[in-house]
Amino acid sequence: MQITVLKSKLHRATVTEADLEYEGSISICPKLCEAAHFHLHEKVEIFNITNGNRFSTYVIHGKEGQICLNGAAARLVHRGDQIIVVTYGQIDQKDAHTHKPLVVLLKENNEIKSMN
Repeated sequence: MQITVLKSKLHRATVTEADLEYEGSISICPKLCEAAHFHLHEKVEIFNITNGNRFSTYVIHGKEGQICLNGAAARLVHRGDQIIVVTYGQIDQKDAHTHKPLVVLLKENNEIKSMN
């Protein structure tokens, strides 16, 4: 049996922009995408620590240090909000006890503080 588990996350990312006019998605600094093993156009869940909103979208590459919510999702955040960006994956249930998700903890300026 396959189960859904946390694959990776960016923890405590700071929203740098919200662009209502863009067609949709979250723009994430390519270095942060690489660190968290996020793929271009991969579905992500967003948990807004600041206001409690939870929603999903997909990843596109942004500028260095950028975390920008685009399109309708821009209404759910404000610049400076702290968010968690997560991805999930499917694994065989028998492998669940050894699975370790990748957690990238960020500083307020979206620089990497630590990774496991």
